[in-house]
Amino acid sequence: MKTALALSLLFFTSSALAAVIGRDVTYQAGDTVMKGYLAYDDAVHGKRAGVLVVPEWWGANDYARKRARMLAEAGYVALVVDMYGSGQVADNPKDAGALAGSVNKNPPLAYARFDAARRFLDQQPNVKQGEIAALGYCFGGGVVLNMVRSGMPLKSAVSYHGVLATDISVKPGGIKTKLRIFHGEADPIVPPEQVEAFKTEMDNAKADYMFVAYPGVKHTFTNREADSYAAQFGLPLKYDNAADTDSWTRTLEFLKATLK
Repeated sequence: MKTALALSLLFFTSSALAAVIGRDVTYQAGDTVMKGYLAYDDAVHGKRAGVLVVPEWWGANDYARKRARMLAEAGYVALVVDMYGSGQVADNPKDAGALAGSVNKNPPLAYARFDAARRFLDQQPNVKQGEIAALGYCFGGGVVLNMVRSGMPLKSAVSYHGVLATDISVKPGGIKTKLRIFHGEADPIVPPEQVEAFKTEMDNAKADYMFVAYPGVKHTFTNREADSYAAQFGLPLKYDNAADTDSWTRTLEFLKATLK
């Protein structure tokens, strides 16, 4: 009886101590110091797959960190990617647009910064080398898709309300990464013609992809702050709980199927 009680207490204590660890990290992209956020569950033993989280145009903020911790709870090591350098974040559309534009207008810079984050995550002692996926939100969704188009070695990638247009041309068979794209049909930032052009592009590239469109859903549907952003800045954004829940459930199933 005493032995059983002692074992129960030991199990309870060890379970209580186990938790998701989140910490700020730095890594280099050329001469630029990048500041990301690494999350993992210290109760999970051994190596596991890694997932990169590319934030919305606001930068590596609390929302991106929240998604990293959710991935850690699901058993992955997650890294929030700093695409701007020095951990820069914006609190208004003007600054966010300027930061995002500086990356979008310089594809080699975008590739180098994303690749620096991928290499950093791949080298973590608790990550299985080569077992890396990426999730991207809004601006980050466009970044992730462009990385896939450019041949970045990723097992799988997911875009949520991401920009689908690109200047990068892809040859048939050129996309090796498995893709999931979650899109709001009422999103004026990504209009129907952009959606159709993207599907044509993916079909011509013979990509392994699934496009999920949610009727009546607007831009930034996964972020609970979307409504406050819309009210404060007059942006066509709106959170949608059903689309958020469904896309996350599908994402976890997708990651489980594509990562070892």
